[in-house]
Amino acid sequence: MFLLAGCSQPPNAQAAPVLDPNAPAALPKVAAGQSVGVFAGGCFWCLESDFDKMPGVVATTSGYAGGHVKSPTYEQVGGHSTGHLEVVRVTFDTAITDYAKVLDWFWHHVDPVDAGGQFCDRGQPYQTGIFPADEAQATAAAASRVALDAAHTLAGPVATRIFPAGTPFYAAENYHQDFHVTTPGRYGSYRLGCGRDAKLALIWGLR
Repeated sequence: MFLLAGCSQPPNAQAAPVLDPNAPAALPKVAAGQSVGVFAGGCFWCLESDFDKMPGVVATTSGYAGGHVKSPTYEQVGGHSTGHLEVVRVTFDTAITDYAKVLDWFWHHVDPVDAGGQFCDRGQPYQTGIFPADEAQATAAAASRVALDAAHTLAGPVATRIFPAGTPFYAAENYHQDFHVTTPGRYGSYRLGCGRDAKLALIWGLR
């Protein structure tokens, strides 16, 4: 955005803080009537973009979960040495949607039977996973996975893991957040080249 010459801030306006792109992102506050779920589905740029389109989702934060190192960096996770998966923390309005619907949205934006990663991204950081916030979410996630397997609509058994309730989430660096918005050219080329949407269409059909 370009400002016209002579434009200035109102006297009492405060400039937006300049964020360190390599610092972990600040987590959005969870307001009354909102809940949070955490999901792994391959590249977090893509899963974040997908969840941003879901009605009722009010915030998404890319990050890491499931490993053994506290506050890992992108380079550490990408090195496949920390045990973390790339994940997205999803904040949703419970007056508009619920956890069961968020689970259904998740399933339909990943390949649940692929245990080795997602699409062109291979290895542990890109595996699918569900990270329940509490035991109620853990029970719902397990029931959802059982129902998906029982439907026999997929090419094989569901490989998505359900992690222990309360598994720590670590926000990724600021430059990863909203990557589809801040860097649309690079994001679009990556997503197309990775074949994510083409594969999803084959797995689930056009939705």
